[in-house]
Amino acid sequence: MRILFNICHPAQVHLFKNLLWDLEKKGHKCKITAVEKEVSLNLLDAYGFEYEVVGSAKFTSFSKAMELIKIEYMLYKIARVFKPDILVGGVGNVHVSHLGKLIGKTSIVFDDTEHSKIEHLLMDPFATVICTPASYRISLGNKQIRYEGNHELAYLHPHYFTPDARVLNDLGIKENDTFIILRFVSWGAIHDVGHAGLTLEDKRNAVRELKKYGRILITSEKPLEKEFEMYRINLPPEKMHDLLYYATLLYGDSATMASECAVLGTHAIFCDYAGRGYTDEEEKRYGLVYNFYNENSMGKDSLVKALELLNNPNLKREGKQKRETLLAEKIDVTKFMADIIEKYGGV
Repeated sequence: MRILFNICHPAQVHLFKNLLWDLEKKGHKCKITAVEKEVSLNLLDAYGFEYEVVGSAKFTSFSKAMELIKIEYMLYKIARVFKPDILVGGVGNVHVSHLGKLIGKTSIVFDDTEHSKIEHLLMDPFATVICTPASYRISLGNKQIRYEGNHELAYLHPHYFTPDARVLNDLGIKENDTFIILRFVSWGAIHDVGHAGLTLEDKRNAVRELKKYGRILITSEKPLEKEFEMYRINLPPEKMHDLLYYATLLYGDSATMASECAVLGTHAIFCDYAGRGYTDEEEKRYGLVYNFYNENSMGKDSLVKALELLNNPNLKREGKQKRETLLAEKIDVTKFMADIIEKYGGV
């Protein structure tokens, strides 16, 4: 079977990497196309994948629309040569859904973001299958396949990930040290228009209070304010999950990183006006993520919760225990994705 993957976000490199390796071991021919966004190409290089760049992330509505046309034209040209049997994309991948309809091939999208209304408007009528976590808040009709898991399990399940403590040496940290990671996103997605997450004042307050408990490390999608430069994490992106595993707490506005922490047994504070079904579940069912939706009070309320967590001397041990419960109740998502692709590819 010939499978074309279109990767539009760094998280999708992680989402699909084990799947790609598994499918190729089975003899399937996989082709990767990539949209350049943050460290997506760095990750593809780090894992040794070959790929073709078909476009780059844009941040205005007009430039996004123009780039969409360019990307889909590039994909069409590649598909004419590669001749895929099936097309695969991650969250809100309108490109594979349009291309699949155009060339008469099956498209499968693995989505987990309910409030991406414009992407769903453009994608859902054309995609063949849309796979979502069981915790997904809305129904997408008869194209939707729900599964007991989330994207982060595809690469952080113990079948695929073993934490490497050597990352701590790179940063001069000991395994039992308390350290808090702060993650700030760019808010550049089309579904984020009109929203900005934590304010600069919220971030200043968080750094000032959290550093009383341990070392502060910051990672940011957008340029970091000069006053926070001293806290910047200087690590290759492929080592970030090792660091998250050993962290005491994550604080910020990244859904993906909050969920990654949950799967790794590290507690996380997640501030986002919309939230996600899977982070709701990680709070209500497992107590590993704490969601804050109110943009007027999330900075203050989330910091109160963060300090409460840091005052628990057993926080890290309890997180790893909760992780075991989560893993026992969830599936191997990489195996699920492979089964779905082979099923719809006629294997």
